[in-house]
Amino acid sequence: MEEQVTNVIVGGVVSWTVVFLVMRKSFPKRSFEFCNRTVSTLHATLAVILASLSVQDWMSPISPLASKPSPLQARALAATLSYLIYDLLCCLFDKRVSVDNVIHHLVSITGISAGLVYQKCGSELVAALWITELSSPFLHMRELLKELGYRDTDLNLAADIAFAIIFSIARMVGGPYLTFKTLSADNPFVIKVMAVALQLVSAFWFYKIARMVKYKLTKRTTSKKTA
Repeated sequence: MEEQVTNVIVGGVVSWTVVFLVMRKSFPKRSFEFCNRTVSTLHATLAVILASLSVQDWMSPISPLASKPSPLQARALAATLSYLIYDLLCCLFDKRVSVDNVIHHLVSITGISAGLVYQKCGSELVAALWITELSSPFLHMRELLKELGYRDTDLNLAADIAFAIIFSIARMVGGPYLTFKTLSADNPFVIKVMAVALQLVSAFWFYKIARMVKYKLTKRTTSKKTA
């Protein structure tokens, strides 16, 4: 299975890069970020599907704890690992480098790699993948809509609110529970450290999202009063 995982990772990095280059060639007027976010949306959708298909028991989705990744789980994790490597490299070529995003990528890459190398934590990592990617399509939709000319519209506000709600429930309710389970189980120390680090990054982003939503709603209320 190790060779298959390696093939998925290498093939995935190449595939995501090719999709990005095709986007850049097909839509030359669109920005670097627009094309990258389109690829990211495709990955998020694929990641949630693969993670969902790899759950062994939906009555207890993170069981068995500290277990060897099943072939389906390994495939889901390898596909996301390939995307994270591509996206990290892609972000470094962008003009705007987000430090917190780079940290998130490094933490995720380290955690998934450790799970695949140690052959542990399959259920927890897939659950983390599902939780973290569930809100991603709405995250990218917010920015894509702005470039398509829908900034400050009801549609863009709906995407903002949907993203904020899904992110908050997934990362600030499901995330702490999953982190606790990962720390309680017999997982390698590096995975436990990465689980805590990922939750800290999520908490920081939650703070930023709360400020964003407050600003958007205040701005919308003020605009209506002055209209």
